[in-house]
Amino acid sequence: MTTNTMTTRPLGTSGPRVSALGLGLMGMSDLYGPADEAESIATIHAALDAGVTLLDTGDFYGMGHNELLLRDALKGRARENAVISVKFGALRDAAGGWNGVDTRPIAIKNFLAYTLKRLGTDHVDIYRPARLDPNVPIEETVGALADLVKAGYVRHIGLSEVGASTLRRAAAVHPIADLQIEYSLISRGIERDILPTARELGIGITAYGVLSRGLLSGHWSRERATAPGDFRGHLPRFAGDNLDRNLALVDALREVGQDKGASVAQIAVAWALAQGDDIVPLVGARTRARLEESLGALPVVLTETDLARISSAVPAGSVSGDRYDPHSMSALDSER
Repeated sequence: MTTNTMTTRPLGTSGPRVSALGLGLMGMSDLYGPADEAESIATIHAALDAGVTLLDTGDFYGMGHNELLLRDALKGRARENAVISVKFGALRDAAGGWNGVDTRPIAIKNFLAYTLKRLGTDHVDIYRPARLDPNVPIEETVGALADLVKAGYVRHIGLSEVGASTLRRAAAVHPIADLQIEYSLISRGIERDILPTARELGIGITAYGVLSRGLLSGHWSRERATAPGDFRGHLPRFAGDNLDRNLALVDALREVGQDKGASVAQIAVAWALAQGDDIVPLVGARTRARLEESLGALPVVLTETDLARISSAVPAGSVSGDRYDPHSMSALDSER
C-alpha cells in the first residue's frame, strides 16, 4: 500500500483527535451486497497501518456482524490506536427489514451492553443514536448517554442525521463531539443551517457518503447492475434518467481530476477534506485497493482555482434524485 503521512483533525471542541480520513465499515457486513470477510479484515488492517484511527460501525450492520468483524480485526492491535464510533438504536427483523428506532434510556443501556461484548472492549469512544427517535425527547436520550460517559463505558457522545434545532437541544444537555451526516459534492444540504450551527456549537462533522455510495467513485457505469442485497438498487440517484444525469457530473469531475493527476474518487475526497479542518470524511472502502485510492486523496492540494473548477463541474444542487427513498427521507430530522 502507498505510504501516506496521516494528519489528524479534532472532532469538535470536546471530542478526540482522529485521522483526517476515517473508515466506514457498514459495507463489509450489510447493504452493499456480498463482501469477502478476509478482505474486509485485511482492509481494516491496512487502514490502521496507514494511520487511520477512526473506525465507524453500527450495532445493526449485519445484526451485530460488523462489530464482531471489527473485534476480529483488532485482535493483537493496540486498543488505543482505534477510535471506535458506534451507531445504535435502529430496529431490525430476521428478514433484514427496518422497524424504526429506539433510544429510550433503558434500551440504550441494553444496546451498549451487547456492543461492548461483541467488540470485546470495555468502552466505546463515540456512541451515537443512528437516527432521532420521534418518541423520545433528544434531551432524554443525551442525558442517558451522559450517564454512560460518567460511568466510563462511553468516552464521547455523537449524533447522526439530525437538524440544527436538535443539535442545539442536545448540546444544551452535554457536549456533543460530532455529527455524522451525509456530505459530499452532490449532497450539500448541511451547508445551509446544519454546518453553521455545528460550527457555532463546536461540534465536528463526520461526513459519510463522500463518494455518494460509489456514484462519485468513478467506477460506476450505466451498465452496472446492483448485486442482490445492494440497497443502491432502490436509491433514486442510481435509477433511470437520474443515473444518466449524475454520471454526466462524474464525467465532468473526471476532467478536473485528470488535470490534477488524480482519480474522480480522489478529487471527491479531497474536496470534502478542503471544506474545513472540522470535517472528517469517512470512506466506505471494502477492499485494500479502494482504500489505497481514497488515501491517495490526502496529498492532493486543491487551489482556489481547482475548487472553482470543481464547483463549475458539479454545481451545488445539480444532482438528480434524493439521497434516499421517500419513506427514509421522511424519517430524517436533518431533512426537515
